[in-house]
Order: sequence, then C-alpha cells, then structure tokens
Amino acid sequence: MIGPSRFTDEETYRATRLPVDLASTLTPAAYTSDEFFDLERERVFGRGWVGAACASEVAEAGDTVVAELAGRSAIVVRGQDGVLRAFENVCRHRGSRLLEPGRCRLAKHIKCPYHSWAYALDGRLLGTPLFTADSEVPVDQRGIFDMEDVRDFDKADYGLLPLPVEAWGPLVLLSFEPDPPALADQLGDLPRRLAGYGLDRFELQRHKRYEIGANYKLIAENFMEYYHLPWVHPSLVKVSPMKAHYRWQGHGMYTGMCTSPIAADTEDGGWLGLPAIDGLNESDAVSARFAWVFPNVALNVLPNHIFVMLTRPEAPGSTVEDTYLLADPDASATPGGEAAVHGLHTFWDQVNREDIEIVERVQRGISTTSYAGGRMCYRFEEPLHRFQNMVVDRMVGIDRVPPGDDEEQVPMFPEPHAIAP
Repeated sequence: MIGPSRFTDEETYRATRLPVDLASTLTPAAYTSDEFFDLERERVFGRGWVGAACASEVAEAGDTVVAELAGRSAIVVRGQDGVLRAFENVCRHRGSRLLEPGRCRLAKHIKCPYHSWAYALDGRLLGTPLFTADSEVPVDQRGIFDMEDVRDFDKADYGLLPLPVEAWGPLVLLSFEPDPPALADQLGDLPRRLAGYGLDRFELQRHKRYEIGANYKLIAENFMEYYHLPWVHPSLVKVSPMKAHYRWQGHGMYTGMCTSPIAADTEDGGWLGLPAIDGLNESDAVSARFAWVFPNVALNVLPNHIFVMLTRPEAPGSTVEDTYLLADPDASATPGGEAAVHGLHTFWDQVNREDIEIVERVQRGISTTSYAGGRMCYRFEEPLHRFQNMVVDRMVGIDRVPPGDDEEQVPMFPEPHAIAP
C-alpha cells in the first residue's frame, strides 16, 4: 500500500495492536512522515480535547494566550466578565491572522492588523474602522470608511469563531470540534485520583520554553517509562527509586504512573525543597503522580508543587515544549522559599535536558536508518503501549476510552519471589 491511506489502515499497526508482551512500537513513519503528520493534525489534534495553555497564564481579565497546535491557531482569553473563552485566530473579514503566538494582555479588544476590524474579548464584532473615537483615520476622511450603510450586514453575524474551552486544575484544554465529547469523558477518573491535591490552589512560579528536534510522541513516550532512568537520569533515580515505581492507571485518555514514596533530596537536587501543602492523605503526602494527558500534556503532581510539560508539534521532527512550575502562592515568600523554588526549577530543567538529548538521538536514529520498529519491554512500557494504541485508534477512526487497572497502584517491579522463574 502506498500513499497516506496506509496510515488509516488497521493493518499498518498490526504489530502495535498485539498485547504488550508481544507488541512492537509504532512504524517509524509515525515520527518522520509528513503524510502521517498531516493526518495526525486532523485526526488526533483536530478531535477531542488538546492542551493549549497553563491556567495561570489566563487568570486575570485580558490575559491572552495564542496557542499554535499542529497547524491550527487559537486565541485563549479571559474576558472582562471573568469568563474563559477560546476563538479561532482569524479575522472574519478577509481571514488575516489576528494575533501572534505567545502571551499578551488585552485591555479591551482584539484588533485586526489588516483592516482594523475589532472584536470584544467575548468575540463580538465591535465594528469596522471608526467604531471608537480614537480612530487613526484622519477626521476629514472618516466618512470614506464609515460602513454603517452597508447592505445586509449585521455585526452579530461576524463575531470571532468560538472554540470549546475548559480549565481543569493547572491546564487549559480546548477542542477544534464544534461539539466535542465532554472533557470529563476524556479525563476519566484522573480528576478523582488527583482531587486530594487541590490543583486549583497552585500558581505559576517559573516558565521555560524548549525547542526540541524530535516528534512530540517521542517526548510523550519517554515520559511514560522508567526503563531509561538509570542510564539517562543518574540524579533523578536517586529521588525516584526504581523499586518505588508503580503503574497508577485508571479509566481515561491518559497514562498514569507514580513514585511512592519519594526519596529525600540529594546534593544533586530533588523534589522536596518546599514544604508539602496541607490536607494531603497519607498516600498523596509521600507520592509523586505522573500523568500524560492525551495527546500532548504531561502533568507531574507532587506534595509541594506541580510541573507541567505542554508540547506543541510543529513538524514531524520538531516540537515546541513549554514547561510550568507551579506551587502554593505563598511558597516563595516563606524563609528560603525563593531558593527552594529556584532549586526545583533547576532540577526539573536538568532532567528535561537529559530527556531532550535522548529523544533527539532517537529522532535521528529512526530518520536515517532502516529501523522498522522494536519490541516493547512489557514490564516497563505498558503505558507507552497504551498511548500508542490511543494514537492508532484516532488514526483509524475508532472512538474509545481505554480502561484502567483493577488496582489503584500496581508495582512495576515485583518482589523477586513474586516473579515466576
């Protein structure tokens, strides 16, 4: 089979569909092919809910994030009425891109740079030029631009194109579908599992952007498995011991893992520099929870902070990753708090750079060799297998939310006596 149709054919993924102890990874073309990437933009990022921003970025009226998500551009804005909204980043007049990617603060309106059409933060078209007294058009020429007498034109019909958007905890998620499934259906039981942390109480402390020469799925899959820790993360494995790793996987469009208990910080850094928040139960107080929220967000929840990784694919081998460190709003004001926040951010940055180096090596390897996919290590890579099959479902047109384990936590490394000879 030739052409992009092979990527919508179940047979292409036959080896990945096998049980994890027999399965092989996705075809390398899933990470390198422009054809796969174009279909993925439509079938993975164009459906369901995708991570768009950190909630702290749009906390106040006028706060705006322009999110570039696999070829689509969306404006996420907090209105003057306090309501969070999202819109296609396009003017309804001649289709100009309204705002450049990134963050900004809008006082009253969104103004098109082409013909100066302007929109309220709730998406309403306020008017064509001259809708305000401070128009830049000279007074003696304003009559030329007056559109009040145009026929069959109602401004109410030409507001910004809305997109479904919701905030959950530290995340803002949106959909490019006009009527997507409920976000709660996609998240499954993850909100319940994380409810004890009071995710809404954490506020942004640090932000950092990385330009990564690798497919976003390689970043996701690297996040999901512990197999590489001893060799890639010599500092991380000291505070996240291999024997303390569990699958923490419920029903929903996510993969879940945890470290319990977290080990003490070392001279190389760690996760315990800040005090834990109040009110955690016995398990949450000593555990680190890691979830990859399909398709593009890593959510790391610990007793004293949250670390978010938001990936935005730009091409098969290129991804922009924004990371956010969040903590209790008073954390940096406590004695030694600012230094502790800095230490946490430095530690996460070190771990992230180690991961970036290795996933870029993988991208180069699968792009320049005859490698056709490899066998999965069933004990370590079940979450990776789960994620890849979510991708396959979308590519072949199946709507399915995967089930979870029967137990809340399943050890990744059974006691030696529990392993059959």
